[in-house]
Amino acid sequence: MSKVHPPELKKFTDKKLSLKLSGGRHGQGGLQGFDPVMNLVIQMATSAQQNDIGMVVIRGNSIIMLEALGRV
Repeated sequence: MSKVHPPELKKFTDKKLSLKLSGGRHGQGGLQGFDPVMNLVIQMATSAQQNDIGMVVIRGNSIIMLEALGRV
């Protein structure tokens, strides 16, 4: 059985990210943490209205695209 390597997201911690999720959803927020299967903990706001949603956990299998909005 192959060994699971954690995603290389440490450099994105506390940086603002833009996320494209399955189901046509979008959002952005600051990365607070992650695990080896790329579940993310994000201080989130919706990208359309910029409403603060709060801290959320996003399952790794629902992430289509992840983009840093600032310098890494």
